Amino acid sequence: MSEAHLFVIGILLAWMAGIRVYLTVFGVGLAGALGWLDLPPALQATESWWVLGTSGALALTEFFADKIPGVDSGWDLLQTLARVPAGAFLAAATLSPDGQLSGGVLAAGAGVALTSHVLKSGTRALMNTSPEPVSNWAASVTEDAVVVGGLTLAFAHPWIALLLVVGTSLLIAAAVWWVWRKLARGVKRLLQAAPPAHASPPASGP
Repeated sequence: MSEAHLFVIGILLAWMAGIRVYLTVFGVGLAGALGWLDLPPALQATESWWVLGTSGALALTEFFADKIPGVDSGWDLLQTLARVPAGAFLAAATLSPDGQLSGGVLAAGAGVALTSHVLKSGTRALMNTSPEPVSNWAASVTEDAVVVGGLTLAFAHPWIALLLVVGTSLLIAAAVWWVWRKLARGVKRLLQAAPPAHASPPASGP
């Protein structure tokens, strides 16, 4: 596999870690443990049953927490501490033939993970302004599907997977931004159309 393909895979894993870090780590480790992929030396740590068990349990926890309005934003804030470092590690480990992690690739992976994390958490924070939970559930399920689909395609067709993950993420963000603008304009028109409050009549003298 060429360095260009490995670079795309590393960036892709970092991007997905910014959305679903535990599912990404679990998927990579499971694929390596079952022999579906020959992981680079630095990524082989994800094959251990301790890492698989921990990341699998946390992925299941995140699956439910991410679908509860309000809880999802708190979870996203907390997971900043996990998603960015994990994204940096996954990107650098993918491009490491000898287990040594490049500082430049670590920085690039951290930047990519932070970008997708901010995009995801900001989008979900906007959705939480709506009283109905359907949009949150739909966005969360879409994120689950994007990460699973991205992991499935990552090593076989990395360019297609990159387009799928990044394109879908940006599409969701653009759709939410458009809806938010519509709602903001509607509220502004309602406020402008509201009749002014009548002044109280002056008090009569004795």
